[in-house]
Amino acid sequence: MTGAGVVSASYGFAIGREALKGITQPDIRPINTVNNRKNKAPQRAQSLFLKEEKILSEVKAQIEGDGKEEPRNRNKALTPTESNPEQQKNEAQKGFPIKSVDRGVTLEVVAARQQGGSLLLDLKLRNSGEQPVRFLYSFLNVTDNRGRVLSASTEGLPTELPAQSQSFSGTVRISTVQLDNADKLSLTLTDYPDQQLKLKASGIPVVK
Repeated sequence: MTGAGVVSASYGFAIGREALKGITQPDIRPINTVNNRKNKAPQRAQSLFLKEEKILSEVKAQIEGDGKEEPRNRNKALTPTESNPEQQKNEAQKGFPIKSVDRGVTLEVVAARQQGGSLLLDLKLRNSGEQPVRFLYSFLNVTDNRGRVLSASTEGLPTELPAQSQSFSGTVRISTVQLDNADKLSLTLTDYPDQQLKLKASGIPVVK
């Protein structure tokens, strides 16, 4: 029985050794662990630095690319489809100013615009003559291209223009209710009380 036990134990040891062949115990000694960390750390840092350099180079290339495109965009002229408020304003005021001159007195219709329910005509008056001129704006006559007489009021226009005067500005206000089917307006103004001047501005566009 003793011999059989020895043989059985030897056989079992041989089988177990064969099964564990190639398997090694992990090295958990402190010295080896520290050395492994030192060897691995530079590789990890190198990997991180390489990635950071790549990112920085890509960002720099993108910034330089944007800088090259910006001057072209800054100097690019507006295309016909792009909005240009100043150009639209000038186009809306085509046909202005409209002038009338008589005996050294100048009447100038500078612009027209709509405000609320009224059409506003911006006017300038100037007297280059040697005598002062007086106006009574109830004598102001406004008609449309259909021959209809329109009611109008004035704002800011002087009742008297001194001799050799500068330009004076004011406004003529016309209710848009009266402008049905009207395309052009005519404005006539005379002095008071002599009524020797006749200032007439014709073909004033009705701005919609």
